[in-house]
Formats: sequence, C-alpha cells, structure tokens
Amino acid sequence: MADVTVARFSFEGEKFEILVKPDLALEYKLGKKKDISAILVSEDIYTDSGKGTKPSTEKLLKAFKTEDQTEIAQIIMQKGDLNLTTDQRRKMIEDKKKQIVAYIAKTYVDPKTHLPHPPLRVEQAMKDGRVSVDPQKSVDEQVKDIVDKLRSIIALKSENLELEIIIPAQYASQSYAVLKSVGSLKKEEWQNNGSLKAILEIPAAARPNVIDRLGSITKGSASVEVMQ
Repeated sequence: MADVTVARFSFEGEKFEILVKPDLALEYKLGKKKDISAILVSEDIYTDSGKGTKPSTEKLLKAFKTEDQTEIAQIIMQKGDLNLTTDQRRKMIEDKKKQIVAYIAKTYVDPKTHLPHPPLRVEQAMKDGRVSVDPQKSVDEQVKDIVDKLRSIIALKSENLELEIIIPAQYASQSYAVLKSVGSLKKEEWQNNGSLKAILEIPAAARPNVIDRLGSITKGSASVEVMQ
C-alpha cells in the first residue's frame, strides 16, 4: 500500500520491523515530528512484516532491553533505516546533493587560483564521476569520500586564509558582526578614530563572499588584503 512503509532495525543478525506512515515517519526521522504514535500504522513489532511473523519476548528483551512496543518503535526509528518511497528518496537525494555541493563550494578551492569552484562545476563533476549520495547520511558523514572521488575530475584543496581588514569608523560596528559570523577573528584593534583593524581567518573559498559582504556594508571603503 502506498500509505504504508517499513522501518527496519537489525541486532546480532535479527531483523525487527514496524509499519509506519511514509510522510509522517520521514518527518519523525528528520526530527520534525516527536509523537511516535502518530506515525505508526500499528504497534506490532515484526521480524518480517511481509509474512506477518513476530519476534519472541526473549528476542525483544535481548535487542531492546524492554518489551514495551512504543519504546521499541522509538528505538527502531532512531537507530534503524526507513524504507523511503520513490518520491521521498528522489527529493531527499536532490536536497542532500544541494547541501553537499554548497559545502564543497564553500570549503574547498582550486589550488591553482585559490578560488572556489562554482557550484555548477562541482555539480557537473559529481555527475561526471557518477557520485552517489546517501539521503539518510549527514553531509559530514559522506563529504570526505565524495571529495576524494571528485579530485580525479577537478582539483580541490581545503585551506584557510588570513585576511587583514580595515573598516572605516562609520561601518565598523555593523561589519564587526559580519566578521564574527564568517570566520575566526585572530586579532582586533579598535583605533582612536573609531575604525577597526582586524585579522580574520576564513576558509579560502569564502573570500569572495566576505569581500562582497564587506563591500556592500562599507560601500567599497573597506580594505581587505590576504596576509602572506
């Protein structure tokens, strides 16, 4: 049935399954919904939901340390895998891919130019390299392996830069909040005239964004130099 899917958890070779409502279960898995009872089609725990076979009490106690079915359902949802519908999986893959592309474009640079690759180039490299994305894993869990695969197609290097920045007095307060949000302030000196001189460490790929944001705030009057 289209309105039912399976969440599955394995323990020492034993499988445990529950039947759940696809969309609500996905919201629960993503932390958007907290009420476990709202996602369950039934409270039954199965070893094979297709055949209707159920585990013994002994097996439940061994795997979950409880026989309370609501608690067991929570554990299965938290630690197990949700069988996604085709539409859910497609949408989650696209969303996760966008997150990974944005992360790579923000964190890695072309070592020759020290500038980030445009997101479209990263996306094309993923396509050319037939890089697969796991919709149920976080960006941090899979980005290293993805970058390793992409390096045969585009040059990628993770590096930090230190920028020496001088902000005129009238824009110093507003710019200071931006500096704190985009990188690590290694040094800050407030001058007698109210201007700000700072050393900011950022991912190299973030440099164009930092320059654009400061330029917009200060109407182009900020000084931004890469420290050697």
